[in-house]
Amino acid sequence: MFWSDSSLHGGLARPGTFGLVHMPKTRLDDDAIACRMTFVGSSMQGIAYYILSQLVVWEVDFPGGVDINNIKFRVVVWAVSEVLLIMVVALNYLPPKAYSRVFKFSMFLMILDFVLCTIWLPIRVHKTYGLRSAKEVFTGQYNGTGAPAGWNWMLSLLYGSSAVVGFDASGHVAEELKNASTVAARGILLSQLVTGGCAFAATILWLFCTPPLEVWFDLYAPQPFVQIYALALGKGPSVFMTILAVVGLILNASIATVAASRLVFAVARDGVLPFSSWVGRVTDDGRPKNAVTVMYCFGAVLLCTILPSNVAFTSLVSAGGIPTLAAYAIIAFCRLCFTPNSFRNTRFGLGIFARPFYAIAFVWNGILFAVYASPFSFPTTGKTFNYASVIFGGATVLGIMTWWFTPAEAWLPKQRIEKIDQEVEHVPDQASDKVA
Repeated sequence: MFWSDSSLHGGLARPGTFGLVHMPKTRLDDDAIACRMTFVGSSMQGIAYYILSQLVVWEVDFPGGVDINNIKFRVVVWAVSEVLLIMVVALNYLPPKAYSRVFKFSMFLMILDFVLCTIWLPIRVHKTYGLRSAKEVFTGQYNGTGAPAGWNWMLSLLYGSSAVVGFDASGHVAEELKNASTVAARGILLSQLVTGGCAFAATILWLFCTPPLEVWFDLYAPQPFVQIYALALGKGPSVFMTILAVVGLILNASIATVAASRLVFAVARDGVLPFSSWVGRVTDDGRPKNAVTVMYCFGAVLLCTILPSNVAFTSLVSAGGIPTLAAYAIIAFCRLCFTPNSFRNTRFGLGIFARPFYAIAFVWNGILFAVYASPFSFPTTGKTFNYASVIFGGATVLGIMTWWFTPAEAWLPKQRIEKIDQEVEHVPDQASDKVA
């Protein structure tokens, strides 16, 4: 719940300076766009789970049961998710000054949620079903996936690390920041430190607050934490905590949409996307309104895949994320092996720690890639298989074929490179941000 796409601190540029008229056009990572766009859609399903889990808390008799394998329930999940997506995207049409209030309110809700979960929740757990022992928390394990013990640990690592995401958002909106080479980098570093620290503390605390296994496996809500709220706090307070989580997640998802829409805009500005001239158009105050509309259309279509099969939806979401992990791993590997002593003009150099961090980044992203591309439950059937690996493999084959048969001039015309060089040479000092 403590999610860090709120790292956009640093001061947005004045209205009308979106993209900084003198900034050179830049090709951004298409994989990052796919990851961000699918992340927004998948967040809507997660928020819908919070809301619909209250059906279990209040023992509402839903036809066919509150189960994602129930087509009637999937229709409700889809409908709620679509409405939530409209709300999230609508926030992105607000003018910059109004949206800054949304950002500040989002930060307030996250802090409030974190405080309540770290103070109120454990106190109530102690008075109800009781806190788990340190031995259970730090040494206990249970393999409910059917996977080998080693792979079960890897799946646990994946879900534990999923709390630390979104800290790179300020890098995606760097063109809207003053002094971006310092502000965006500082935003990423501070956001990661805050998120990592808070996520670690919250994870340990929640492990202590988890009910005994025999109780845990009786929880069948789509979002079990809502039932934990009900067990520890009571039905009424669980509604309050659910509302708090839902509103906070909606606001955070809108911030994720900010980052993703800027990526879509930047790629469209380079003439890469279909209808680039329309997608890359900005409003009078500098907002990429059409790119936000593209984000909505993409998310709405993605959510429709919930209807035939939830496996299709989760596989597409994973397929949108694993190319980014693969790209991050490759970049770290290339920096470690081929250019460890290059690019030394950064404002936040790692110095003697550069190579160890390159190695850590390569191994970490490689592990996450392997886990995200694997099945999450065993034995694997057609209903539990993670088709992200198939999608990624097919896209990779098509990419290689395209690279092989398409001339380089078609990908990046020489005229565009010359234009970028000219724009860089004529950047005024006050708008320039000599990025490393």
